[in-house]
Amino acid sequence: MSRMTFGSHPFLLGFEQLDRLVERTAKNGESYPPYNIEQRGAHAYRITLAVAGFAEEDLSITLEDRQLVVRGRQADEEGPERVFLHRGIATRQFQRSFVLADGVEVTGAGLDRGLLHVDLERRAPETVVRTIQISRPA
Repeated sequence: MSRMTFGSHPFLLGFEQLDRLVERTAKNGESYPPYNIEQRGAHAYRITLAVAGFAEEDLSITLEDRQLVVRGRQADEEGPERVFLHRGIATRQFQRSFVLADGVEVTGAGLDRGLLHVDLERRAPETVVRTIQISRPA
């Protein structure tokens, strides 16, 4: 028995890419760093990542084909003089990706008290009405 995916529904034509996108997103099991996504208005969103210990120069935010990618890599400050009795603060590098819908744009980003905020806004699409002519067979 084959599994019915949402991209294979007969009323949804041309959504195969969206189906693959959902599958790819569901497979991403990474949990570091923790994050929140909040709606800040009818068309505004904010992604907040907990990046304690990371400075601005340790972080990069890129937009790669509708995919927002946040990367963090701290400069190595370890030396023979540092001896940890307990190390509970994560300092590992990370990459966190978010897929943005068409029309969603990054409007800004800021780092405040260990939290990286990325603001997004959905631009209203233009409403286009088009009449399709019916041709007669030759």
